Amino acid sequence: MRTSIATVSLSGSLTEKLTAAARAGFDGVEIFENDLLASPLTPEEIRTRCADLGLGIDLYQPMRDIEAVPEDEFARNLRRARHKFELMRRLGTDTVLVCSSVSPLAADDDALAAGQLSRLADLAQDFGIRVAYEALAWGRHVSTYDHAWRIVETAGHPALGTCLDSFHILSRGSDPKDLEGIADIPGEKIFFLQLADAPLLAMDVLQWSRHYRCFPGQGDFDVAGLVRQVLRTGYDGPLSLEVFNDVFRQAEAGPTAVDAQRSLRVLEETVGLTTPPAPVVPTGVAFAELLTPDAEPVAALLGALGFARTARHRSKPVDLWQQGEARLLVNTGPAARRDGTGLAAIGLESPDPAGAARRAEAMLAPVLPRRRAPRDAPLDAVAAPDGTELFFCATDHPELPSWRADFENTDHRPAATDVTRIDHLALTQPWHHFDEAALFHRSVLGLHAQESVDVADPYGLFRSRAVTNADGSVRIALAVGPAPAEDEVRAQHIALATADVVAAARRFRAAGGRLLPVPANYYDDLAARHDLPADELATYRDLGILYDRDAHGVFRHCYTHTVGRVFFELAQRDGGYRGYGAQNAPVRLAAQHTAR
Repeated sequence: MRTSIATVSLSGSLTEKLTAAARAGFDGVEIFENDLLASPLTPEEIRTRCADLGLGIDLYQPMRDIEAVPEDEFARNLRRARHKFELMRRLGTDTVLVCSSVSPLAADDDALAAGQLSRLADLAQDFGIRVAYEALAWGRHVSTYDHAWRIVETAGHPALGTCLDSFHILSRGSDPKDLEGIADIPGEKIFFLQLADAPLLAMDVLQWSRHYRCFPGQGDFDVAGLVRQVLRTGYDGPLSLEVFNDVFRQAEAGPTAVDAQRSLRVLEETVGLTTPPAPVVPTGVAFAELLTPDAEPVAALLGALGFARTARHRSKPVDLWQQGEARLLVNTGPAARRDGTGLAAIGLESPDPAGAARRAEAMLAPVLPRRRAPRDAPLDAVAAPDGTELFFCATDHPELPSWRADFENTDHRPAATDVTRIDHLALTQPWHHFDEAALFHRSVLGLHAQESVDVADPYGLFRSRAVTNADGSVRIALAVGPAPAEDEVRAQHIALATADVVAAARRFRAAGGRLLPVPANYYDDLAARHDLPADELATYRDLGILYDRDAHGVFRHCYTHTVGRVFFELAQRDGGYRGYGAQNAPVRLAAQHTAR
């Protein structure tokens, strides 16, 4: 099906919005009236610009407060409509959106509404234009799709149809059975379909709509279920995105448009319209790569954690540090960050690296060019929204090339075996790409996104959302700070799994490592919340170990000091604990601010 996006969903001038939509692969746009009014281009120039970009103008919107009004008011509305229809003819578009009235002059009279909409459609037909009538969720008298359809059906005009908008329908908490009525609307009378998702929020629906919409798959609505009902009608018009979002309005238009197009590709796959390459879910973390201008403090920290430098890349300044199945690459190449050590790449174990790359490309993940020597393993890599490079690896597959073959062994071996593997990775997202990151990791990697949580920071709130595979062998916690400036300073971290966090913490400290000190007040509260033995509590206090429980088990964890932008966590999961210690995050964040 054709894909379209409303210009209100993107930032910038109208020209910038059109260019971004075309480059992202959209077939058409809805031109929002404010964007046209603010543009220096004439309607004819906009029409030509869209044609040059390969974009159709699928809809002009909106016309407001048209129907069920006193006759003198309706006469003024028809005069206004005539001007808009003339403008639309110059633009080269044939469908206009009319929203259900919110005017205090509007009467609760369906017959009057149908009669006036029919007269509006008469005028529109003279210009070769169709009128798509949409129920606003906060409409004065018409606020549901079925009510809007009854009025259209009563009017019985060939140039009058309905527009279905997923936000206006689903924000009212529609039961799935309520959506079944959509399938009873003739497909040819659904003139347009607008799509938006949203998080579930307890707030005024108008404010919810204006500020918190997001692309399908980024919120909590069953947009796919609604689309399935629409497709049952035989509707063959565009799938169009109309998203009002404060973050999108401030973010760069190009990446936002790509994110939007990705959301529609996932939606089309979900409802069975397309069959892109299937996701290849990663089965583990092959490595995490640190990029650093100074290897010495990183080496000291890893050595204290029990890692050993077991191999070195044949042709690049990259060392492999290993302990158990936890592998860390330390890269001191020319691309090293000026602001210190950072987590630059993640190697993901994949049963089918080539298939994972095909899926990533189909879902518009940026494929990264890679310089490699003739003998280097041919690894495919894509960029996540935060810039982290994701490599698809087969470390021990007997028939596939392994990245490990690029490294030559040293004589060093780990002196300790406290760490077994990488438990999870925490990545700070650019403030305007948080929702995109969750959709990216779901759609490209096939990971499951857990619920978003808000965590208190000394300087505000930050959001966190984990994505994981089924058995928890891949866990990535995505976080975004309370303000854009926080992106540049907030640390990333690598959590290392251990079977005995107390022994691991003691060995780390004995080796000269510095653990993050935790305030004594935390342990006073811990004693009040959990009936822990006094000696156990004293050990936690001494080592800075934090404690949490969920319905499945217990979590004990502690943190190292920060090097550059990276710190490590020693994590012990017992009894199937599934979380990440979110209860303790405010204490950890405050302790890190104090240490900084």
